[in-house]
Amino acid sequence: MATRNQQSNFIQGGFYHVFNRGNRKQNIFLSDKDYKRYLEKMKEYRKKHNISILAYCLMPNHIHLLVRQNGPEPVSTFIQRLHTAYSMYFNKKYSQVGHIFQDRFKAKIIDRDEYLMHLSRYIHLNPAKIVTKLPSYKWSSYPTYLEEIEDDLTESKFVISMFKTKNGTFDEARNSYKEFVKSQEEYFDNISHLIFPHES
Repeated sequence: MATRNQQSNFIQGGFYHVFNRGNRKQNIFLSDKDYKRYLEKMKEYRKKHNISILAYCLMPNHIHLLVRQNGPEPVSTFIQRLHTAYSMYFNKKYSQVGHIFQDRFKAKIIDRDEYLMHLSRYIHLNPAKIVTKLPSYKWSSYPTYLEEIEDDLTESKFVISMFKTKNGTFDEARNSYKEFVKSQEEYFDNISHLIFPHES
C-alpha cells in the first residue's frame, strides 16, 4: 500500500492530494477574475474527466486540491488539462510566455481515513496567515463546508460525514468539523511542513 510520502500511481476510486505553486514561487492569481477562471475550469474539467473535488484552496502563489478519481482516467489528465487551460488564459491576459506553474504538479495518494480528515483541515487552514476569519476567504471550499455559501463544485458531505456525533445528525457533524479546523488554526505553522513544504 502506498504511503503519504510516495508519488502515487493513479487508480480508480483513489483519493489524492494535488498541489502545485507558481514558477519561482510567483503569484498565479493576480485578480478575482483569475481565481474565478481557475474555478470555472476546474468545474468544467472535473465533469469531463469524472473527478470529485472534496476540498480545495487557491492561494496567491499555490493551489491545493483534495480529489477522488471516480473512473479509469487518471487524475493527471484532469490536472494537465486544467493547468494548460489556465496557463493559456493567464499568459494571454498578462502578455506573458512560458511556464506559469513550477515543474509538474504533485499528487500524493491518501491511504487512510485519518489522513484524509487531517488533510482537508490542512487545506482549509492555508489562508490563516492572510485573513482574520477563515470562512471569509472566498477561494477555499471551507465556507461551503460551513454552508456559508452555496457551491456546486465541492462534495463536502463526504468528509463531514466522517465526523461522528452523539445524535448522528449532519449538523452536529458539521459543527464537529468546524471545531476540528478551529482547534489547529493557531498552530498552522507547526503542521504545514508535514504535508506540503511549499515555503522551503
